[in-house]
Amino acid sequence: MYELSAESPADTPEVEALMDLCFAPGRTALSSYRLREGVDPVAGLCLMTRNEYGVPVGAIRYWPVRIGDQPVLLLGPIAVHPTAQGEGLGAYLMRESLHRAADMGWQRVMLVGDLPYYARFGFVKLADVEMPPPTNPDRVLGLELVEGAWAGVSGHVERIADAGA
Repeated sequence: MYELSAESPADTPEVEALMDLCFAPGRTALSSYRLREGVDPVAGLCLMTRNEYGVPVGAIRYWPVRIGDQPVLLLGPIAVHPTAQGEGLGAYLMRESLHRAADMGWQRVMLVGDLPYYARFGFVKLADVEMPPPTNPDRVLGLELVEGAWAGVSGHVERIADAGA
């Protein structure tokens, strides 16, 4: 049994430890981290799950970015502890957080990831959106939370600091 909760500032060290466990040590060198530096994550969308012992076993985070004058949610990272992988926690965190994002009025979400995995949640390749280099453009994916939300949205993804927690 897992308990879902919003990540609080007190949870940050445990969530960071989970991210370090699940990803390569150089994860913070990725270009997506440049968009997150000095920016508060979006409160209410950064979720985590704990197991019956209170240990964090899953986490998902969102950050505000902008493409042109359009606000966009940047999803990531999402992590599931190796001992809990294959139990559907990642999909649960994804679906629950996307539902909450729509309820909060967000219209579009993007991420950098593998299309074969994220397509099951409705993500598609964003041909006209450019992440900072050296991001592989084939891994830049988007999802509409409101029909037509990506229409006409193109250009460089930029960091913003005015829409965080």
